[in-house]
This record gives sequence, structure tokens and C-alpha cells, in this order.
Amino acid sequence: MRIEITDDAAVTARRAALHVAQSAQHAVAERGRFTVAFSGGSTPAGMFDELVDHDLPWPRVHVLQVDERAAPDGHGDRNLTLLRQRLLDRVPVPSDNVHPMAATDDDLERAARQYADTLRTTCGDPPVLDLVHLGLGTDGHTASLILGDPVLDVDDRDVAATGPYRGWRRLTLTLPVIDRARRILWLVAGAEKAPAVRRLVDADASIPAARVSPGRAILLVDTAAAATIGATRTAPDSLHAGDRQPPGDRP
Repeated sequence: MRIEITDDAAVTARRAALHVAQSAQHAVAERGRFTVAFSGGSTPAGMFDELVDHDLPWPRVHVLQVDERAAPDGHGDRNLTLLRQRLLDRVPVPSDNVHPMAATDDDLERAARQYADTLRTTCGDPPVLDLVHLGLGTDGHTASLILGDPVLDVDDRDVAATGPYRGWRRLTLTLPVIDRARRILWLVAGAEKAPAVRRLVDADASIPAARVSPGRAILLVDTAAAATIGATRTAPDSLHAGDRQPPGDRP
């Protein structure tokens, strides 16, 4: 895992947007499209705002979700609500290229199967996303991979439905499809996240986040969240030097 420590959350957001924009340009040049899955939470709002000002090849961008709460459409707890308000409604991405999770389906297991089909249609079989953006909870969860939920151990499906967590059942990408991504971008800010960041960097398998493969991951973290891992900043290198071409990957 490559670690980049920035001065504050605003700088982290700008750096994250730059990574997304560069990944998009690279993917479109190499494969003709860019597939990205965004997580929810409040932290990515700044990244979305910054992305609006980047000249992405939007007609060739496909936007997917890492996870979603089974809340009504437009609800403030829905990840899609923030994603639409801060990004999708402000950029010229074609509506057919936006792939939301059907979290309002009465049958979440069916919705999970349908979203797995969407991944295959959009990202190949097996699906390989160009970039997966992840956040980090204070309890060490990422996506909606929650300690104690059977979904954490799913290894035969790319999408699964969780049990209740903080008031909602959820749909989430599972570890296999996250680990297949060409690039994983962690975005973490705030002093309250510092203990979880320490455990992530230490590969402490007792937290769900540490079970994500670190091989093609970048951790963007502000100084507050990085307080327990020191203040060393990694030197910039080629963003795509570690990108993997999975077996059978086609342009």
C-alpha cells in the first residue's frame, strides 16, 4: 500500500480527485472506458466537489456504487443522494452510464444478484473495476463489510446483502471484486479515524478493512487521521505503475 499524508482534509480531497481524474484518462486511453465505484459517507463530498472541476472524459465514464443503504430514494442516508448532489448532477456523465444499486427492492438478495449482473455487463466477466474508492469507519469497517456479518466472508459472489447495521440493511461489493480492481483508493480524514488507520496500515486482520488486498492500493490520509503512523510523506510515483492486467482482461 502506498501512503500519502496531506496537510488537511481539503488537500486530501484535491489529491483524491486528481487520482480519480488521472485514472480515468489512463483507462480511457488503454481500454476506451473508465469504471469507478464510489463509497458513501461524508468524507468523499470534498473529492466529488473537486472532481467537478476536472476535465474527465465523462461520456466514457461509468459510475457504480461500492455500497448502499436500503433507505428510500432521496433519503439523506442514501449514498446515492450525496453522489448525485455533489457530482452526478453537476457533470455531463450520460445517465445510461450511472449504475445505482437497487436498494429499495423488497428482496435485497435479488437486488444483489441483479447488481452482480450489472457489474459483469459493465466491467467484464469476471468484473474488473478500474478504480474502487473506499472509506474507513472508526470501527474498522469499509464498504458495508461489517465485523460479525457473514457478508465479510463471502467469496463466491461479487455483491451481497448485509444484515442490519446502524439502522439499515445494505448492499455491498464483496472482497473478491474489490480485490480485483486495478486500483483501490482509500480516502480517510479526521482524528477520530487515527486508531483505525493504524490498524489498517498494520494489516490487523481483526478489522474488515485490513482484509482488502493492499497490493494496488493508495491510502490518502490527512495528518489528523495519520497521527499514529508518523508524518512521513511518500514521494509521488507513477500512479499506474502497479496496475494489473488480470488474466483474460480485454481492451
